[in-house]
Amino acid sequence: MSTHRLVAGWLSLALAALLLAQSHSTSAQTLQASSFAAQPALTPEAAGDVYFARGRYVEAIDVWSRAPYEAATLNKIGVAWHHLYAIGQARKSYEEALALRPAFPEALNNLGASWFAQKDYRQAIRLYRRALKLDPTSAPFVANLGTAYFAVRRPTQGLEAYRSAYALDPTVFDVDSPRVVSGPITDSDRAQKDYSLAELFAQMQNPDRALDYLRKAFSAGFADRKRLWHDPAFAALRLTPEFAALMGELNLK
Repeated sequence: MSTHRLVAGWLSLALAALLLAQSHSTSAQTLQASSFAAQPALTPEAAGDVYFARGRYVEAIDVWSRAPYEAATLNKIGVAWHHLYAIGQARKSYEEALALRPAFPEALNNLGASWFAQKDYRQAIRLYRRALKLDPTSAPFVANLGTAYFAVRRPTQGLEAYRSAYALDPTVFDVDSPRVVSGPITDSDRAQKDYSLAELFAQMQNPDRALDYLRKAFSAGFADRKRLWHDPAFAALRLTPEFAALMGELNLK
């Protein structure tokens, strides 16, 4: 039996709990949000999109589950489950989407993100590579691959992937895209990733972003002061008063 059919029982309980929690605070905005799906002109897929955009993932899944059984809708259901941290349910939806459309790069990327969330980084890398074979110009896919490389302690390849993602889309690291996973998981991996991003932005002559990621790296536990003071990527940045101010802030003088 498909995920598309299995969600009904869980959703009825979740929706009942949601309605109970909201029963004492019904506002005009809530009434508007709860009634738009009933409008004849709005398809189930479009209604689900609105719920999803408002962060109402349970309602989005419920509405999408009544839409035609298509790969794109199944992928959306998977993303909504992902936002609810129901990784197993998300993976089932992605796999169903791929069963209908094997060459579906977004579903492959999202399936990779589901394995990443459960720390199977090598499986995530394999799936990200498959997604990129189908869509080699997707900056989020390349960024996801870079993050997975950092998670398996391959920082050189991780930074190379980040460079490629930045070249494809300079804003890829600026926003919280639902297609870009947030890892690595451990503080040490996160520190290395943030330091590498600081190098990248310094080399791209974006000092503000470079300093921001240096701050994040040291906050996550990066402690190699010697590397920082001799890293050629920061040669120009080290001459600025902003760098000196950051060093004072971090007590690294």
